[in-house]
Amino acid sequence: MIAVIGLLLGFLVSALFLIQGKRSRSNDNQEKKRSSHEPVEVRPKSYSKSEVAVHNKRNDCWVIIKDRVYDVTSYVEEHPGGDAILDHAGDDSTDGFFGPQHATRVFDMIEDFYIGELLK
Repeated sequence: MIAVIGLLLGFLVSALFLIQGKRSRSNDNQEKKRSSHEPVEVRPKSYSKSEVAVHNKRNDCWVIIKDRVYDVTSYVEEHPGGDAILDHAGDDSTDGFFGPQHATRVFDMIEDFYIGELLK
């Protein structure tokens, strides 16, 4: 009887080691697959001036600032200057953006709306 219990315990311990070994090898293979990939270079999307130009409404407002494209639609209603943000909707707003009316915090805020680069 003791021999049978010993055999069963030995079998169970062996099975546990085999299962753990398979899991370990599986995890190692997954990490090798992940690490073997080259880092992906993320390039911003590029937009032509005509693509930006169609986004010229209150509910679809893109602007260009220094050859970078921003979708400011969600900010239009919050803009402290009211509809002034729409003056250059779908167009280049660089001059207005860098005007004296803007506090320095807008330079950080605008990055939240960045969607790509202007094609040259």
